[in-house]
Order: sequence, then C-alpha cells, then structure tokens
Amino acid sequence: MKSHELSYKLFGDDLQFVEVELDPGEVVVAEAGGMIYMEERIKMESVFGDGSDQDSGFMGKMLSAGKRMVTGESLFMTTFTNMSGSIQHVAFGAPYPGKIVPLDLSEYGNRIICQKDAFLCAAKGTQVGIEFSKKIGRGFFGGEGFIMQKLDGDGMAFLHAGGTIIEKELSARETLRVDTGCIVAFTKDVNYDIEYVGNIKSAVFGGEGLFFATLKGPGRVWLQSLPFSRLADRVIGSARTTGGKQTGEGSLLGTIGNLIDGD
Repeated sequence: MKSHELSYKLFGDDLQFVEVELDPGEVVVAEAGGMIYMEERIKMESVFGDGSDQDSGFMGKMLSAGKRMVTGESLFMTTFTNMSGSIQHVAFGAPYPGKIVPLDLSEYGNRIICQKDAFLCAAKGTQVGIEFSKKIGRGFFGGEGFIMQKLDGDGMAFLHAGGTIIEKELSARETLRVDTGCIVAFTKDVNYDIEYVGNIKSAVFGGEGLFFATLKGPGRVWLQSLPFSRLADRVIGSARTTGGKQTGEGSLLGTIGNLIDGD
C-alpha cells in the first residue's frame, strides 16, 4: 500500500515536537499518547494494530496487534484523519528530552530497523512490525534484546531519541563500535552484531559494560548521545546516594544545608 504524502515542520531544540500538515483525506498514524494538539476538523480514532491496512480482516489485525505487544507497545495505535476540504494540522511530541528524526522511507530501501521505543508517528500505509535477532549474543547482550522494531513503507516516518542525534554513513565493510544503548536506527543492509570488550579491567572499571554493538556497512546509522535508560540510571543512582534529600553543589554545602534543616 502506498503511504500518504505528508508535509511537516519541526519545532524546538532539545524538547522537540513535529507538526504534520494533512491535506483533505490524509491520515497520520501515531503511538497512543503522543499527540500535543490538533485542529478542529481532524478525526482521532484508536485502531487495532499499526493501522497500515484496516481492510485486512480480523486475523490480520490480530497479527499486527500481536507484533506490537511483543515489542512492549500498546495493542492500539491512533489515527488522525483530515475530514475537511482544507489543510489541517496535528502535532506530536517526544516523551522525553531529545530529538525527532524525520525519515523518508523511500530513500532507505523502504525499510528502517529501530529500537523498540523509537517510533513516534508515520504516514498511513507504514507497517510497524518486529525484527527478530537470529544471533544469541545480540539477543542477550545487545541492549534491545531479541526484538527490535521494523518500519516498512514508502512515506514519512518520525523517530525520537535522547540527547543529540548522530547520523553516520558507513561504507562497505566499515565497522563502527557503539554502546549498545546508543543505537536509534539503521538501514536494512547494515549488519548488527555484538562484540566482547576483550579487557576485563576495562569492562569492570571503565563503566562501559562487557559488550559493544558493532555496526558494519554499507548503510546508514542513527545514534543517540543520551539513551533514556542511561538518564534513568543516573537519576535513580542520584536519589539513592542522597537518600531522597536535596543537597548543594558540593558535599560541604550539602552538609551545612542538612544541619540548617535539622537533618
């Protein structure tokens, strides 16, 4: 199915949102809870599965929904349809600080592989499926497990990721070693695998873990500077260190503050 053609604008810097322009009859499909605002003549509707083909029958919709459940996403997605005879707008925001990555799937062989929670919204006709890892090491130690998301189509899709986005073009057999949590997406020809760090001392005391992700070209990859899991770990670790109490910039100021507060 040919995807709907979408125009869009990105707003913001570190807390971005995307405003999608819909011509009459056009539809955009999004993850539940991502909408910020929509204009009056847009119809919002929850659909079973990814909404790519609502004429596929009950079993087709069940299969689509089942794939989404395996990736940890909701069984339902939300469609936004322009029901008027003029242009209407709807906007979607990322759930945490970072960037939105617009991708025209037709420019990347009609397929992109991405981390499980990266998908934000896409033109109707885009299939949001699953990509199983056939390698045990990648499944256990790759940060994303055995399952990633797969976006198939020929229209616009929008991903979100934490921090700053780094885009790299890999030539044939060029290899990039990456922290397993920093991968956002890559094109279908990129070979994704896991490599042991090879040095116990570096693995234990270097803070980078036991394994790297290796991405071998040809193809294009998108990386994030601040995975949400890393941000969450820092916040939780800080809360444990302070015992849930706020301190100053330095330990001395924090101690004085606690004494003043009676702690």
